[in-house]
Amino acid sequence: MAYFESLPYGIADFTTQVEPDDDRLWVPQAENVWFRPLHLNRTSGQWVNLLKVRKSGVLSRHRHPAPVHGYVIRGSWRYLEHDWVATPGSYVFEPPGDVHTLVCDEGVEEMITLFHISGALIYLDENLETVGYDDVHKKIEMCMEHFEKVGLGASYVEQFIR
Repeated sequence: MAYFESLPYGIADFTTQVEPDDDRLWVPQAENVWFRPLHLNRTSGQWVNLLKVRKSGVLSRHRHPAPVHGYVIRGSWRYLEHDWVATPGSYVFEPPGDVHTLVCDEGVEEMITLFHISGALIYLDENLETVGYDDVHKKIEMCMEHFEKVGLGASYVEQFIR
């Protein structure tokens, strides 16, 4: 038993396989876009997940009311509003209120990034008007529906909820 696995609940959590062999753990978010939940905190409104994208082009224009941290594992991506490209090993900090448009360029077969999100992800149109949102509660609902559909059961999501 690993050290972290032997600690009482609440002191530490331990996930042995962040990139799962079982594709059922990837929850569909949009066409050719999935997320893999790692931590869903109802109390603080935070969530940590892997985002996997297998398409090129604009993924979404959005902003957050709280900070977001990202770490690129595979592939690359960028924001139209900035002059950098996030590549494997890159750390990305998104300050509250910053509007950014996530893009995966042609030739990137798969992008996987670990994101730690606080609060909401607010989707915007070209006029910067709100057109939708995601928060930890919507993520939990998406996971429950998906896990039920693929045979893991809706309660499978409980292991990620704090």
